[in-house]
Formats: sequence, structure tokens, C-alpha cells
Amino acid sequence: MIVLYFPNYTTTHLEDWVSYWYIRRGFLSPDQLKAAKIAKKMDIFVHRKPKPSSYLIHGRYKGITLDAREDKLVQKEQFYHELGHILRHVGIQSMMPQAFRELQERDARHFTLYAALPFHMVSKYDLSDEQIIERWVNDFKITSELSELRLNKIKERNFLYQN
Repeated sequence: MIVLYFPNYTTTHLEDWVSYWYIRRGFLSPDQLKAAKIAKKMDIFVHRKPKPSSYLIHGRYKGITLDAREDKLVQKEQFYHELGHILRHVGIQSMMPQAFRELQERDARHFTLYAALPFHMVSKYDLSDEQIIERWVNDFKITSELSELRLNKIKERNFLYQN
């Protein structure tokens, strides 16, 4: 039986940034990745309201609103997306050129993927495990769609650096 961890995988700069960010704050295992715990560490207020997710920075106030109509796993992914905006972006998106806004959204989507399944945690899993998606869903408390996307991205990068 071949056990495949990360033989030829090269992390992205954003993956490294996210893992370093977590490690510096003591987030070392999937059970520690709770929105409330992360938000508290960063002095971010989290609200749940029946409206689309968003973030707000006003002076020293930082807040994330999650869509209360969504499932808890989806809300957790919304949290990571909005956290990415707070940690990595500046400016008011509604006043930005569309191309810049699209760039920030793409970065927030990538941040979500890496924040939900950070490399320093997923690298401990056997990628050849047929139950890897279910394990990630159970351990990281995220949707199977996000788990599948992360696994596919890992496989793509593994393939790129094999050849």
C-alpha cells in the first residue's frame, strides 16, 4: 500500500502566509479552528443576521456578519472569506475599480481555502486515503465541496511539480 502525503508539493506564498499566521497565534490542530476563537484572538466581533455575509472596519472596530440563513458549515466558510478581507485588504470595495475588487475577491477565495484547510494541518493527512474528504469535513468542520476543492488544488500542484 502506498501512503501519499505531500511528496512533490510546493506551497504557495499565501499558503505559507496563512500557516505562519495560524502558528504564530497557536492554532496548531483542526479542532482549534473555530470562528469565535479566531475572532476573539483578533478582536473581531462576529454577528449572525439574515443577510449576505460581509465585513466592516471602522476605526478600531472590526466586524464580520455571517448569513444566519445558511448552514453552520457555510457560515464558517463565510467567516474565513471575510477574515481574509480584514487581514489582507484595504479600501472600500464599492469605491474601487472593478478589476481591483475582483482581485481582492479572488484573493479572499484562495484565503478561504487555505484558512479552512491550512497546509501545516492537512500535510499530516494521507492523501491516498479514500475517506480523505470525509475526514477533512469531520475534522475541520467544513463542507465537502470546499474539501474536494482543496484536495484537487493539492493534486494539481503536486502534478505540476512532478513533471
